[in-house]
Amino acid sequence: MSVTEQKREQIIDAAVAEFQELGFAGASMDRVACRAEVSKRTVYNHFESKEALFKAILTLMVDEMSAALDTVKFQSGVPIEQQLHDIAWVEGRLLTSPSFMKLARLVISETTRDAVLAEGMNKRMEKLHVFNDFFAAAHSEGLLNAPDAATAAEQFLALIKSRAFWPVIFSGVPVTKDEME
Repeated sequence: MSVTEQKREQIIDAAVAEFQELGFAGASMDRVACRAEVSKRTVYNHFESKEALFKAILTLMVDEMSAALDTVKFQSGVPIEQQLHDIAWVEGRLLTSPSFMKLARLVISETTRDAVLAEGMNKRMEKLHVFNDFFAAAHSEGLLNAPDAATAAEQFLALIKSRAFWPVIFSGVPVTKDEME
């Protein structure tokens, strides 16, 4: 990792802490620079504004989620139990990641304050279709009785998130891998 990339990462980490502690409105670029142990000029060389910095954090979260969910594909010939376990762990790896959940808490706290931001973020983060496609394919192969793939996908994710996402959003303490299993 180059020095420039390291500084960018330091700034983003500092901004996450700043936004979590004080909210977007209360956060300041001066304090982000101080937390990141870089000059204010360095912060502005990487991010033209507080809004641009927050959007970079959102993009980081969406990219991490997208990379994980891009692996969810139905595999003909593989036992369905194994596939369900594997796709649950795609979500589970995100939910047991302290850094991902830290970002999730931040994004949720800020999007509840800004309806426009929430709508845009919801569109970018909507990945339910990945699970819909999986359940539709499993149903068409006769491996699952899920004629309504959308409902099956929602229920599948709800089972995971009810114990491993929402409690973490409120407590800040990610579930362990053993708890996820």
